[in-house]
Amino acid sequence: MSLNGWGGTLYSDLLPYLSQALPDVLCLQEVVHTPESDKDWLTYRDGDHVLPQRANLFRDVCEALPEHVAVFCPAAQGVLWDDDKSVPSQWGLATFVHRSLPIIGQVQGFVHKGYSADGYGEHPRSRSAHGVRVYDYASDRAVSITQMHRLRDLKGKMDTPDRLAQAERLLKISQAVSEPDDLQVICGDFNVEPDSETIRLLEADGLVELVKHYDVETTRNSYYKKPGKFADYMLIDQVEQISNFQVLQKPEVSDHCPLVLTLKSGVTGAEQQCAHSEIEAT
Repeated sequence: MSLNGWGGTLYSDLLPYLSQALPDVLCLQEVVHTPESDKDWLTYRDGDHVLPQRANLFRDVCEALPEHVAVFCPAAQGVLWDDDKSVPSQWGLATFVHRSLPIIGQVQGFVHKGYSADGYGEHPRSRSAHGVRVYDYASDRAVSITQMHRLRDLKGKMDTPDRLAQAERLLKISQAVSEPDDLQVICGDFNVEPDSETIRLLEADGLVELVKHYDVETTRNSYYKKPGKFADYMLIDQVEQISNFQVLQKPEVSDHCPLVLTLKSGVTGAEQQCAHSEIEAT
């Protein structure tokens, strides 16, 4: 499952959903980690852009998925606000892997700029990627999964040199964590259109983008009021291994839709625990 967590804005819906869905691997973007605060909620301020933030979303998701190994990958440390008090807070990606799938390799790196230690910075801000290589005993194979949250350009989602360079770095991170016979997956919030240079570059390397492949109409839901229907993507190099792919409009747990990929395989540990569940993800 790949999902932009929207800073935990819909926390009361998001956490029960994840506890029920129990994805074997969760790639989560817009994750907040505020180790110096025990507050439940803080506020993000960027000019007129003001949003509530779940102050320790990383901790919250760890509690919702207690059988998963969790890795937090910060892109920057800036400040959130407790009324008029500023609170140092980290922001980035997190990957959660069920303990039945051993992590046998991982790579973390930046696709735009580097770690910003003293503020979120000017737009477009630092962006990172994280790749994990896991072993699926049910299918006797290794699977590499790499996610990123791409830069946000205030001018829009058009192609730019920075976005092309970012895509090249993402591909290198995925290649670094993958071995030749792996099943390879790349996913995340790319902040581009389906016909972008980013998608074309990844497809040229042998990956199939599934939002286009399955004629998905949008990866956003009713909480997203701006123009543009796409932000989130998932690519795979072996489409014949797909059992199911869904972009879920319901339940609404963010202003992005969860992208859920189910691979052909035997029963994993997480699936055994949630045999009653309607949603599975590998």
